[in-house]
Amino acid sequence: MRFESEAKGRRVPLSEWLKYMGKTKHLLRKENEDLLRELEEEVERRWTKSFVAVLDPHSEREEGVLFPMMAKYIGRTTGPIAVMEYEHEQAKARLAMFLEKTAQLPENIDKGQALTLAGAVIEAHHILDEHFMKEENVLFPMAERLLSDGEKEELFARMNE
Repeated sequence: MRFESEAKGRRVPLSEWLKYMGKTKHLLRKENEDLLRELEEEVERRWTKSFVAVLDPHSEREEGVLFPMMAKYIGRTTGPIAVMEYEHEQAKARLAMFLEKTAQLPENIDKGQALTLAGAVIEAHHILDEHFMKEENVLFPMAERLLSDGEKEELFARMNE
């Protein structure tokens, strides 16, 4: 399963945001001063807000549809579903912190503040990069094996509502 979002009239895969953040991480490692100044600008905030707008429905579909269906077979308090929900919480918390802090930025921020803000988004990137890999390589194949044909049809219908 791959989820995409409408962004200014075109479909943008979640992986595009992750690639963007990977490039940002690379530049931050070099402590690129231009990038640090850009963190004050609205570009990163808009990218993050757009991604959160895609991530939230993705998480809600998983937590509200896929996870309960799989929980009948494997439980929900430990194991893959518990891990996936924890990763949702961790990524969302970091992205929310970034958005909250950048909404109140002063005219000038110091390098430490910029690195802290960038660090939150980079951590979310790492969490989600691994999370999406686990979905593709573990969770979705497991659902394919566990769910009956009828459950798969119901899952598809409910995920696309």
